[in-house]
Amino acid sequence: MASIKDLKKDINYVLGDIIETVYVWELTAEDKAAEKGEAIIDETIEHFDKLIAKVNDRSVEDRGAHLKQVNKELEEVANALVDKINKL
Repeated sequence: MASIKDLKKDINYVLGDIIETVYVWELTAEDKAAEKGEAIIDETIEHFDKLIAKVNDRSVEDRGAHLKQVNKELEEVANALVDKINKL
């Protein structure tokens, strides 16, 4: 793991790109319900808050392993959200 700063940037960029993708979908989807897109955006923001809180948690014993787990969780969350976008 390079640094905490890089992990925070990764979280921000990855989840930000997912939100941007949903906005683009909403602009191109003419007659589809925008509620589905808004639900994905809300879920993405919730995951962002949780992941940043986990990165900032300094009370863990093995910080390096904890941050690797957060990085792994980011990948899992991003893949799940992309799957939801693809199903729209």
